[in-house]
Amino acid sequence: MKKIKLSLASQIFIGLILGIIVGAIFYGSVTAQSYLQPLGDIFLRLIKMIVVPIVFSSIVVAIAGVGDLKSVGKLGGKSLFYFIVVTMIAIVVGLVSANIFQPGAGLNMNELEQSDISSYVKTTESEEGKSFIETIVHIVPSNPFQAMVEGDMLAIIFFSVMFGIGIAAIGEKGKPVLQFFQGAANAMFYVTNVIMKFAPIGVFALIGVTISKFGLASLIPLGKLVITVYGTMIFFVIVILGLIAKFVGYSIFKLIKNLKEELILAFSTASSETVLPRIMDKMETAGCPKHVATFVIPTGYSFNLDGSTLYQALAALFIAQMYGIEISVMEQITLMLVLMVTSKGIAGVPGVSFVVLLATLGTVGIPLEGLAFIAGIDRILDMGRTAVNVVGNALAAIVISKWEGNFNPPVEDQVQKAS
Repeated sequence: MKKIKLSLASQIFIGLILGIIVGAIFYGSVTAQSYLQPLGDIFLRLIKMIVVPIVFSSIVVAIAGVGDLKSVGKLGGKSLFYFIVVTMIAIVVGLVSANIFQPGAGLNMNELEQSDISSYVKTTESEEGKSFIETIVHIVPSNPFQAMVEGDMLAIIFFSVMFGIGIAAIGEKGKPVLQFFQGAANAMFYVTNVIMKFAPIGVFALIGVTISKFGLASLIPLGKLVITVYGTMIFFVIVILGLIAKFVGYSIFKLIKNLKEELILAFSTASSETVLPRIMDKMETAGCPKHVATFVIPTGYSFNLDGSTLYQALAALFIAQMYGIEISVMEQITLMLVLMVTSKGIAGVPGVSFVVLLATLGTVGIPLEGLAFIAGIDRILDMGRTAVNVVGNALAAIVISKWEGNFNPPVEDQVQKAS
């Protein structure tokens, strides 16, 4: 008999479906959650264990290969410009969608269940004193080892870039150090592939816990919001990101197909971190130079969260509509500008979309209490916006590579394009 071998994407998808079934069967069962949660937590901890070593070693190797501060500065400038433009488009798409479909209009708040959002409020209060300028200052770590322990990605990227430039500057003396980090990067990517064998079990456990906690029935009262959010995100990926991809001579469908395993995994876990190492590796394989893939993608995790900012704009107007508050065009423009700043100023904070909304709603007179009504389904919405964030950052690596004139797809891709 021929042995059936399932791809990793198929295994993860099966884990997702089984998790939904088990979660629905054991809805409300604390016992089931107590058995599943440790499996999910172990998988997430395994991923977090490898993220910092991979990002640090990969960026050091890539930047040392470039070895030019001016080139690195140009790369950073282009990346930031692209992130700002696409984020602005995502916010506009979210606002337009909310105005057209009015997901919060006519909703009876008495039928909705309120969730506890005190933990998000505390996080927001701790972040409110930090201005955008202070956030920029915070990128420069006073202690790089502390930044690594805390997982402060922007500070890690900054130190990695400076360290890589330093290795390049000392020439032959830096080669042993460079070889060490090259070996470390290769070893960590091997470890990543080993950990990914556990992904189907991790996905099964995490989605099972989510469904058993909230149940599929929790989506019904806010069904219009869920449909609007997912419909808008699909439009954004296929049309907006699709046009950007077409402009640089790439296909968004080809990108999605290439990332199918990572997208299923990111969607199931609602965590971009779970796929960061593999996204960098895959975009390098797709033709992006190592220094672009390893710089743009981790940086994009803080500055280019397309799915999150789109959702934040849409959710803000949803809450206003739910309370019957009219938000004028000027107030929506203000909301857009504030979101541009707050989404960057507190990037990387747990529950970032909720924290950003809490820091933003008050500026245009929208009641913060409205977030308590959608907190219960936030995990379901977070799954979708995480997948959009992954596609957006993978595409960003291709766009910047093309902009730099260094995109070199595999030979078979070039042959297919020519034919």
